[in-house]
Amino acid sequence: MLAFSIQAVVIAVTRFVPTFFAAGSGGEGIPHLPNLVSSIFGEHSVAEEWVNVIFAFLVAIIFSVAAMMVYRRRQMIPGPFQNFMEMLIEGMYNYIYTILGKDTKQYIPFLGTLFFYILAMNWIGMVPLGHSPSTSLTITASLAILVFLYAQYTGLRRLGILGYLHHLAGSPRDVISWVMVPLLFPLHIIGELAKPFSLALRLFGNITGEDTLIAVFVMLGVALLAFSPVGVPLQIPFYFLGLLLSTIQALVFTLLSTIYILLMLPHEEEGH
Repeated sequence: MLAFSIQAVVIAVTRFVPTFFAAGSGGEGIPHLPNLVSSIFGEHSVAEEWVNVIFAFLVAIIFSVAAMMVYRRRQMIPGPFQNFMEMLIEGMYNYIYTILGKDTKQYIPFLGTLFFYILAMNWIGMVPLGHSPSTSLTITASLAILVFLYAQYTGLRRLGILGYLHHLAGSPRDVISWVMVPLLFPLHIIGELAKPFSLALRLFGNITGEDTLIAVFVMLGVALLAFSPVGVPLQIPFYFLGLLLSTIQALVFTLLSTIYILLMLPHEEEGH
């Protein structure tokens, strides 16, 4: 019933405000709010085709500038900004430590950056004239492939080639498990290849649904201008829901990436 209700809202809004519905759309038939790129260069410009890459680079630049500012002005007694950044890093470290244990220090730069980068890309779509790159399957697939390659590299480096193949074979230790290797080996390969698909589609689907829901209710509020002198901010409750969902999706992506790395570590070094 909820799906039919949302579809009815979409149809109603497109009948009242078709041009606003199309503005900033990243895909045909999917409602998106106008973003800064489409507002400046137009919705059908070459720049609009690169909107996801532009905002992804914007997030990366903001993080890089913030990190350099904190590093260059670091003090023994931290100021408010340095204290805030250290609090975020310490919280992320403690979160990863519950999974990786003593290996956390080695992998926290990658996993911590991954979490905050995804979180910022999710949140920027809720900023006026912003756009979430996480609504692009190309962006989420790129992140997922990066995690996949990093996990495989970790396995090869920590286990060695023979240990890596032994891991893919299911770590056989007795006669029965060795007999099962011809079956388990291709299954493990399929499972490894399925991981980036799962990561990419989960993040893409949830953030796209979140942004679409907010856009639909913004447009519905604008459509009410036909019946009242002012629009109604129907989207405000969904902003809080979007902040929560975006944070959860960044945590889930990072958590699964951490587990994929953990599975590639030698069992005697996991500390669990």
